[in-house]
Amino acid sequence: MTRVATFGTGSWGTVVASLMREVGAEVTMWGRRAEAVEQINRSVNEDYLPGIELPEGMRATTDPHQAAAGADIVVLAVPSQTLRENLKQWGDAIPTGAAVVSLMKGIELGTGLRMSQVIHEAAGVETERIAVLSGPNLAREVMAHQPAATMVACPDHGTAEQVAAAVAAPYFRPYTSTDIIGAEIAGSVKNVIALAVGMAEGMGMGDNSKASIITRGLAEMTRLGVAVGGDRVTFSGLAGVGDLIATCMSPLSRNHTFGVNLGKGMSVDEVVAITKQTAEGVKSCASIVQLAHDNDVQVPIAEQMLEVIQNGLHPSVVVDRLLSRPRKTETA
Repeated sequence: MTRVATFGTGSWGTVVASLMREVGAEVTMWGRRAEAVEQINRSVNEDYLPGIELPEGMRATTDPHQAAAGADIVVLAVPSQTLRENLKQWGDAIPTGAAVVSLMKGIELGTGLRMSQVIHEAAGVETERIAVLSGPNLAREVMAHQPAATMVACPDHGTAEQVAAAVAAPYFRPYTSTDIIGAEIAGSVKNVIALAVGMAEGMGMGDNSKASIITRGLAEMTRLGVAVGGDRVTFSGLAGVGDLIATCMSPLSRNHTFGVNLGKGMSVDEVVAITKQTAEGVKSCASIVQLAHDNDVQVPIAEQMLEVIQNGLHPSVVVDRLLSRPRKTETA
């Protein structure tokens, strides 16, 4: 039986842990808060998945070494900007030889590193053991067994297949790829584009407006991904346009919902105050823009969202700025 350790008790980490348990793995979750651990040991996670019963046999602990002991697969599902600090505390618990799966979608502030790079640097995990799970995978829909597909990306095809086998269910179909760079860039940038789409919706704009932002956001995502070594094909697949559409259009998306509230006139601080879960686009927007500038890539939507988040720019000004940009060919 495959032994899985999941670090993080948020909604997506809990859903993936539940999925792996249903597929047949022995699953132990690590949580920082004793209250969250106690809930999971009662087969619930009321903080993030209220009213949903978790599969029988899932266990949780606040002891990272106990959680990771003997694990074949270690799943990391903590907020992206806390990953390095977390790994400093318990990265040594990750067993040698275990596959390490990142569910995080962000670019580290200050370093511009992708999450797989942070895992390699902070925990000394070999790159061929690090995989990324990414796709149109809204947590509540997967938990409800609604059909979905995903991509498991890893430089080593064997590791990708190992992880894919651990999540393959009748309702959840994994594909594999070796393009971990493209998967991580797509997963990070789509959150910022979802903020913009949500903001447009909050301002009362219709589907033409939202589709335009999604399409031009895909262009930004692809330009940046290719510039840092990603495969252009990835951005037309599940981890690219697939995840982009789901995150931008669904009310289940935290980034979309955050953007809607901004568009309705709330400040960033006001939205944060009413939001329990992390909107990664807010946290990673600055690092994505910096990474783009470092690689001489234009990302006008991300730049304007950074102005909203950091400087309180009014959403109407964002619209004026984007629509008044110099005209260009669509391929540029």
